[in-house]
Amino acid sequence: MIRLKMNPLTESATLLRRAGVVLGSVGLTALFSLLVLLRALFGRLNRPIVDQYCREWSASLLRLVRASLTVRGQVPDFGDGRRYIIMCTHASHYDIPVTFVSLPGSIRMLAKKELFSIPLLGQAMRAAEFPSVDRSNRQRAVRDLEKARAMMESGIVLWVAPEGTRSPDGKLLPFKKGCFHLALDTEAVIVPVAVRGIHRVLPARTWQINLGQPVDVRVGEPLETVGKTKADLDEVMTEVRARLTELLGDGEAG
Repeated sequence: MIRLKMNPLTESATLLRRAGVVLGSVGLTALFSLLVLLRALFGRLNRPIVDQYCREWSASLLRLVRASLTVRGQVPDFGDGRRYIIMCTHASHYDIPVTFVSLPGSIRMLAKKELFSIPLLGQAMRAAEFPSVDRSNRQRAVRDLEKARAMMESGIVLWVAPEGTRSPDGKLLPFKKGCFHLALDTEAVIVPVAVRGIHRVLPARTWQINLGQPVDVRVGEPLETVGKTKADLDEVMTEVRARLTELLGDGEAG
C-alpha cells in the first residue's frame, strides 16, 4: 500500500476562513493606516516608524494565511548612498508584504495613482512616502520623477512590478517600460527579486485562498544603470527578464 504524506498546514481555506482572512486584512490595513495618520497629525511620524509599521502590517497579513517564507541570495547594502529599485515578479497581492518582511531598508511601493483615492489608505500612503508617477501628464510626470529621485537619494528603496499586472500562474508576463524609464532616469541600481510559490496563496483574479503555502524569495545580482541611456532600454529590459527567469527556475519561468 502507498501512503501519501500530507502537510497538515497546507490547505484550501473554507468559505468562513476566507472571509476571516479578507476581513482581517482589511482591518489590519485600516488600523495601520490610522496609526500612520495619527502620528503624522501629531508630528510624530518618521521613516523608521513607517518601516516598522510596514513590516508589522506585512507580517500580520502573512500570519493570516500561514505563509512560510524562505529568503535566498545576497541582499545589497541599501544604505550605501546609491539609488535602488527592486524589480519584483508579480503574481499575488502578497508580493509586497512578502518583500517588506524579507528585505531590509526603507522600501516603498511605486503605487498606481488610483490607490491614493482610497479613503484612509491613500492618505496614509502619502504620509508614509509612497510615490506615484503619472506618465499620462508630462508636466506631472516630470515632477513625480524629481520627487521619486529625491526620495531615493534620501534612502527610499522603490519597489516596482515590471509586469504591471499579476500573473495567474507565476510565469513572467510581458514587461511594461515605465519602471525601466524610471530606473534610467534616476540612474538606479536594479535589484531583481523573484517570489516563487506566491501565486498559490491567492491566485490572481480569484478568492481561492490557500493556507500554509511555502514561499521562496530569491534575490538576484544587482544591475547598474549609471551611464546607460534610453538607447539601452531594451537591453536593460532583456537582462532583467533573463535574471528573473533564472531566479524563478524552470517551474515558474516564462
